[in-house]
Amino acid sequence: MQAFPARHVANPLARRDPYGEAERAILSLAGAERAAAEITTWPGYAPTPLVRLDGLAGRLGLGAVHYKDESRRFGLKSFKALGGAYAVLRILQERLAGEGITATSSDLLAGRYRDRTADVTVATATDGNHGRSVAWGAGLFGCRSVVFIHEGVSAEREAAIAAYGAEMRRVPGGYDDSVRAVARAAAAAGWSLVADTSSEGSATVPIRVMEGYMLIAAEALRQMDGEAPPTHVFVQAGVGGLAAALAGYLWEAYGSDRPRCIVVEPVLADCVFRTVAAGHPVAIEGSTDTFMACLAAGEVSPVAWDILKGGLDDVIALPDEAAIAAMRLLAAAQPGDRPIVAGESGAAATAGLVAAALDPGLRATLGLDRSVRVLVIGSEGATDPATYERVVGRRAEDVDG
Repeated sequence: MQAFPARHVANPLARRDPYGEAERAILSLAGAERAAAEITTWPGYAPTPLVRLDGLAGRLGLGAVHYKDESRRFGLKSFKALGGAYAVLRILQERLAGEGITATSSDLLAGRYRDRTADVTVATATDGNHGRSVAWGAGLFGCRSVVFIHEGVSAEREAAIAAYGAEMRRVPGGYDDSVRAVARAAAAAGWSLVADTSSEGSATVPIRVMEGYMLIAAEALRQMDGEAPPTHVFVQAGVGGLAAALAGYLWEAYGSDRPRCIVVEPVLADCVFRTVAAGHPVAIEGSTDTFMACLAAGEVSPVAWDILKGGLDDVIALPDEAAIAAMRLLAAAQPGDRPIVAGESGAAATAGLVAAALDPGLRATLGLDRSVRVLVIGSEGATDPATYERVVGRRAEDVDG
């Protein structure tokens, strides 16, 4: 098991008091329940597996490791299936409510108001997975989608989004350039912007996206029923939406006894690390091109930071090579564990756990010992199959067969 250098920063703003009203106005268990009530009615819904990795826990000298495998989410291979599609649903529901119509997911799935939703266009920017969710949701609920991608997004990811009927537009630059480009285009054309960051306008839609993500925490805690709750959570950060969703849910659920929340991100796109170090949002100037493609963000979503500034404890930034090693480690599996398919970004949280557990100083700082129970988020599977096969040396189907 290979060790990699990990940069670490502790969050001096982290709090252990009960979840506050300011945070609850953004994300709440009530909002999570409303999202779950809709999402669990969608075709193909099933809780994603929570895999106990006793072999890995033993190798790392930890009490337990539970891996939440989002590669199984609605066939889209990523946790983002929850957020973008839920936000599309809410946009359409609110549009219909303005006409005096109360519509459920089931109504829209049945095409009941398609004559009214067909002229709605939703638009987003993406590194891959969020755009796929928005396009999928638009197709499910009966509206049009336009998805902006930047020049670093692979042709395979582009094709996977287009397969759900989205109009694709590629723009120069990186992820943050595509975010700004779609915001301008949506404002000019009157499209509904389905952003997963609030840095380019209203926080309402990014909050809906995060409410969808909160289902991951709800499922994981139900799946751990009968066991003690996790003491540590390792979760990826791009703009911070997933991390904020997990942190908010667990903070409200457990209050001062909440798990220690540790964000993992690439050193080449370490906007959360820089923000925590500064104590306020810091944008990265220049390229954020990283192998962990879906984490290539240069700026934390302000509304996500409103949760993370109190509910996040630590940030670990890793070189790209650590994610590559974690992909291979999960695919090979430790004795007694089952092989797991994790994509470039999906393996990041595991990479952070391994790096921390193998670093004596960081291990002690984070309190990683044989008493801890770790929840690791596996945020995506092989969303870029060609890259996965090149890195692991086998097709995802052969690993997970």
